[in-house]
Formats: sequence, C-alpha cells, structure tokens
Amino acid sequence: MSQSRSLISAAILAAASIGLAPASAAEFVVRTTTVTEMKAVFGQVESRTVVPARARIGGTIREIRVSEGDEVREGDVIAVVVDDKIALELQAAEAQIKALQSQLENAKTEVSRVERLVSQGIATQSSRDAVQMQMEVVTNQVAAAEATRAVIEQRAREGETLAPASGRVLTVPVTPGSVILAGEEIARIATGPYYLRLSLPERHAAEIVEGDTVLVSERSVAKAADAPAAPRPGRVAKVYPEIASGRVIADVEVAGIGSYFVNERTLVSIPVGKRSVLAVPPQAVRTVHGVDYIRIATAGGEMDVAVVLGETFASDGTMVEILSGLRDGDKVILP
Repeated sequence: MSQSRSLISAAILAAASIGLAPASAAEFVVRTTTVTEMKAVFGQVESRTVVPARARIGGTIREIRVSEGDEVREGDVIAVVVDDKIALELQAAEAQIKALQSQLENAKTEVSRVERLVSQGIATQSSRDAVQMQMEVVTNQVAAAEATRAVIEQRAREGETLAPASGRVLTVPVTPGSVILAGEEIARIATGPYYLRLSLPERHAAEIVEGDTVLVSERSVAKAADAPAAPRPGRVAKVYPEIASGRVIADVEVAGIGSYFVNERTLVSIPVGKRSVLAVPPQAVRTVHGVDYIRIATAGGEMDVAVVLGETFASDGTMVEILSGLRDGDKVILP
C-alpha cells in the first residue's frame, strides 16, 4: 500500500514539473534586408539671398545705427550720409524762390495798375497783355524754383540709407566719418530663407535625388553643457546639374536653422546608395568574455554561433547588422 502511494506521489511531482517548465523561446528567421547607406558630410549654412544696403548719395557717413548680427526690418534707417553741399544748394534755392516771389508780387501790382488805366482809357490793351504775360512767366519761374528745392530736399532725405529687406546684418564694412560715393555698400543683409549647401564627390552624383530625406546632426558650435540633440530631418531641395572640381553641389532644406551662423558648418548624413544586410534584434545577441554569440536552431538542436556585429539601424524596430556568422534563413532563438 505504501509502495502504491509512493508511485502516485512521484507521478504527481512529474506532472507538476512538466506544467512548471518554461515555454519554448521565440524564434526569429534571418532574412536579407535592404538598408540605405548614409554618408556623413559637412553642410554649410547659407542664406538664399544676401542683399547689400547701398548709399543713395555721396558724402560723409555721420552715423551708423546697426552692427553685425542685428535684426533689421525693411525700411529701417541703418546709416546717415551727409553732403555739406546739399545744405548750400538748399539755401540757394530758398533765396531764388524769395527773389522770384518778390518779382511775382511786383508783377501782380503792375497788372492791377494797368487794369485801372485800361478801364480809364489811358492804357492800351496790348500793355495789359504784356504785363499779364510777364506775371505768368514769373509764376512759372516760382513753380520751377520750388520744384528744384523739392529735388534738393529729396536728395537730403536720401542721405538716410534704408534696409532694402528684412533680415540679419552680416557685415558693416564702413565706419562713421568714412567718405563714400553713391552706390557704395554700407552693409550686407542676409534675408533668408536659410539652407544647407553640400559638396559631395562626383561618384555620388547618381545616387543623390531631390526629395530624399537627410539627417542633420547637432550644431558643432553648441555649448558643451547642453544636452545632445537628436538629429533633425531635412530634405534635398535641389541638386545642381554641373560638377565643378570633381564635386556635385546640393541644397538641403531644414526647419529651424534660422538661428545658425551664416557659413556655419554642421554634419549631415545623406543617402548615397542601398545595400543588403543580415540583421537580428539586439536582444538576440549575448556577449561572453568579449565575444558576441547568437543562439540558433539547427536540425541537430540549438547551438551558439560567434558573430561579428555591424551598425544598428531602424527597420520595423531597432535591428543590429550581422557582418559574419549567420546566413539567410537561419532561425535565431530569442530569449
């Protein structure tokens, strides 16, 4: 009786041990995957347009109201140019207008006097016509002198050099007291929009396609204390058809680079081709004494295979490239 109870207990324990055994691990079938090959190059921040603010008159710079890095709006006064001869010309125009106005008053008086004499029959009609014509001539001379004064006043106002567009001031190559001519450059203004210009070896010219997505790394001038920023996506906006000095030029549009320095260089990863790789999930890799192993299922049972790892990339989740040790179709045991 005791022997039967022992057999029953052993059977119960065996059944319990079978029920508590861990389930079989999941399997991952290795398949060839096509990934995009990225090339890291430096891109240079440039402004789509850089316009010069030029002096409209010649003279001496009395005041400069901007400096490098300032933000300006279209129409803002950035410098004041003074020509001392304009003040003298304006005084001469004022004096001429006063003289002509005196002549005009005299001509009006003469017309009134001749009108009375004609009404009394003392003066002739031709005399009245002559004085009226003289008054009209002086009137037109006054109008011409006033127009000349307006031109001089406009020249004086043009001494204020205005910003031709809104943007950032890049350079101010002059100083107060400098003597300049009309049309000379007082400041250069970057109006944007900003973009990255890439210069790539011509062997990659066939692989660069407009519309491709690129990754722009953290700015090289960022503070060391700042947390590393994730690469931001960009788009290849234009590929120039001319190859110069063995380089192909491409422009990349990236959001949020308006705060960068113009001509600042930053690292850009750009797609230059595709290749086939074998990859597995990172959890399938086990490292023992510095050697990476992957457990695979074979006809003879499970076995560990030493592998050489490549780079990690995103493809339906994070995957790690296997350079050697696996073949297409191998069944990997996932923990």
